[in-house]
Amino acid sequence: MKKIVTVLFILIFVVSGLTPDSTADASSHYKYVNVSSTAYCEKGRTATGYNLAKHPNAKVIAVDPRVIPLGSKVYIPGYGTAVARDTGGAIKGKIIDVHFGSRHKAIVWGRKHMKIKVYHY
Repeated sequence: MKKIVTVLFILIFVVSGLTPDSTADASSHYKYVNVSSTAYCEKGRTATGYNLAKHPNAKVIAVDPRVIPLGSKVYIPGYGTAVARDTGGAIKGKIIDVHFGSRHKAIVWGRKHMKIKVYHY
């Protein structure tokens, strides 16, 4: 009888798609952060070694790793989903620097204050 109850219990979880871990709060996988955003155009390597010369249109941002961990995926309104792969001397606190493949696009971006979504925080 115990085996039948155990099998039914497991079957219910499998059929419903639930596991004990999947019932956790889904919002723990991301966090919103208010930041000041600037832009840059660089053709070298990032702080993590990513080669922007080979990938000039890559969606990359520079961050303060104490605020946004390097390697984090970040959603930026008006830019899309990027990866935090770079740091910078002027990037302290809640400031991000958005990478563009051309100087013109970086200038057009300018400076913006916005709320971004940081995944895997």
